[in-house]
Amino acid sequence: MKSILNYLTAKGAKVSQRAQSLISLRALRFVFACFAVTLIACNEKKTEEPNEEEKSSTEVALTESQYKTVGIETGFVEDRNLNKIIKANGYTTVPPQNSAEVSTLIGGTVKDIFVLEGTYVNKGKVLATIQNLEVIEMQEEYQSATANVEYLQLEYNRQKTLSDENVNPRKIFQEVKAKLAAERARAQAAKNKLDALHVGAKGSSSLVPIVAPINGYVGKINIAKGAFANTGVSLFEVVDNSQMHLDLNVYEKDLGSISIGQVIDFVLTNQSNKSIKGKIFGINKSFSNESKTVAVHAKIDPADAKGLIPGMYVSANINITNATVPALPKDAVVKNADKYFVFVQEEAHAEEKHEHAAGEKEEAHEKEIHFKAVEVMPGTTDLGFTEIKFVDNIGPQAKIVTKGAFYLLSAMKGGGEHSH
Repeated sequence: MKSILNYLTAKGAKVSQRAQSLISLRALRFVFACFAVTLIACNEKKTEEPNEEEKSSTEVALTESQYKTVGIETGFVEDRNLNKIIKANGYTTVPPQNSAEVSTLIGGTVKDIFVLEGTYVNKGKVLATIQNLEVIEMQEEYQSATANVEYLQLEYNRQKTLSDENVNPRKIFQEVKAKLAAERARAQAAKNKLDALHVGAKGSSSLVPIVAPINGYVGKINIAKGAFANTGVSLFEVVDNSQMHLDLNVYEKDLGSISIGQVIDFVLTNQSNKSIKGKIFGINKSFSNESKTVAVHAKIDPADAKGLIPGMYVSANINITNATVPALPKDAVVKNADKYFVFVQEEAHAEEKHEHAAGEKEEAHEKEIHFKAVEVMPGTTDLGFTEIKFVDNIGPQAKIVTKGAFYLLSAMKGGGEHSH
């Protein structure tokens, strides 16, 4: 009996030891299984994280109420006939021959002024008179020289006859001939001085008229009655605006696209309500200043030049080419950092479903409308449209946000996606 009991006790110990080993093995397998599941889950999470981050940085969602409040509008890429332009600034001016600074060749006291600023005058019109007594001496010198010429001419004729008949020595004839030539030169010099001063050779007036050298409008008047007018100092400005043109400053990088005959559109910087057309007729061959710009000259139609005065600043568009290109309204293109984007409405998200807790009503969530930022390269902007090229291809029927793109950009940058 005792031996049977010992046998059963030993047998139970072996069974207990085997059970413990089995339990330990099962526990170890369970630990390994949990570790494997955790590792796989971590790898999947790491794989998904960049996608989620990328998705959140290029997409934005609005609820239907937000969509209506912002006033989002969509459209499609259109083929538009746009002009490629180069922008340039400049000013109105006139050719050198159409602008005059009027001065006097002889100083004197201003006697009378016959015009006002803004008066239109014809070439030769007397603008003012100055008084200088030296003019009387010039007239006397001319008259004296003229009288001597008349006397010496008679003496020359007499001496020539006597010389031809060998009555008088030829030396006397040569002396008379030299005196006649000298007096003629003196008379001509005196007349040239008087002509330059616009003073008559006959008479003895001390008044010198100041005359307009060209047709045009009187600009600034720099003298006053009774003041002394110095030589070489501008007394009047006279400008002929009929040949008004533009001097535009074009940068070196744009010169290759500029050519004579190109049409420009410009507006006055301080009066941008009217666009005026012109045409390029000249391009300088040297830089104007340290800014590395070249002056480009554009002619203005005389009918459009009315009311313009030299020195008005202008902003101009030089039309380079005209081509049909894919385009969108310029407000559809937004800039983020150094890249440009448009927003495409993603129809696949239009009916996105939400999971609801038990007892939660469906009306608690609004339908979301998703938009994705797509990178583009903008080109010419003209007539309110901008030429675009997509970095990655999109469908031809893609709905593109044409109004409200800036709001979507702000929401995207600020994490403005609607969340639950």
